[in-house]
Amino acid sequence: MGTGVGKRGPGDGSGRDALLEATIEVVGEKGLRGLTFRAVGEKAGVNNSLIAHYFGTRDALIEAAFDRAVHESIDVSHLATFATDRNGFIEAFLELVSQNAAREVFVYEMLLASRRRPEIADRVAALYETYVETLSDALRTVLGERFNTERARYTFAALDGLVLQGYAGVSPEQVRASVGQLWDDTLG
Repeated sequence: MGTGVGKRGPGDGSGRDALLEATIEVVGEKGLRGLTFRAVGEKAGVNNSLIAHYFGTRDALIEAAFDRAVHESIDVSHLATFATDRNGFIEAFLELVSQNAAREVFVYEMLLASRRRPEIADRVAALYETYVETLSDALRTVLGERFNTERARYTFAALDGLVLQGYAGVSPEQVRASVGQLWDDTLG
């Protein structure tokens, strides 16, 4: 499940980026319990002492990787285009589920961890608000007076659940049909 991250190294200016990508992949594959400096260093193809140089602690590494994963996830989610292109959104959504598993699983791991780690709960709550705000902006334009934040929140919750179902093995055809139905229900 590698992404070629191991081919980069500290000499080419991408050591920090390689470590963040490796962290996302390791957590996506092994969960937070499997996240060690050694596993990240091996995945990134660098000496694990570089992690301490860039991040200092495991928690700082996790926070930086979470910030990166969140921004990437929002960028590739296409939530901003939800209301404007039904078929384009459905295809982008299925691509998100099929091609970005490590990043999205990392985000879900952090969501679950926030129940046990109160220090990240605020960041996770802010993540969800950012998703809802992004979707709200798209819906507000199309729905006009019919728009309300609750519609955006339940639409995002349904999409979030469909991503999780896709990772749990629900067929792409079922996910596709459900996203299409959600689009129709939300905008119809």
